Amino acid sequence: MNDEPLEEWAERREAKIGRLRAVPIVTGDGPRGAHLNPDAPRAIERWNGYSWEPYAFAASLAEAKRILYPEAQTSPSTTPSPARQPLAPGTGRHRKPR
Repeated sequence: MNDEPLEEWAERREAKIGRLRAVPIVTGDGPRGAHLNPDAPRAIERWNGYSWEPYAFAASLAEAKRILYPEAQTSPSTTPSPARQPLAPGTGRHRKPR
C-alpha cells in the first residue's frame, strides 16, 4: 500500500481551510441542487478544518454567488482587443488550398 507522507496530507488539508459553500435552506430531505430553487435563501458556510461553520446568509442564489465568487465581480480590463474577422482566409486543415 502506498501511504502518503503526513506532511503532504497536512498541506492538502490546510489548503481547504477557509473554503466557502452555499447550502439552500429548504424543508424536506435536505439540501438539493442550486438550480432547483434559485430563489431560496442560502446559508453560506466556511470550512474550518474540521466542520462547516455558519459564515453568512444570502437571500438567493445570485447573492450567494456574489459572496462565493467575488473575483467574478471585477470588470475586465478596458483595453480594446483587435477586431475579429470570422471570414478572413485561414490556414487550418479545413480550408481549401489556393
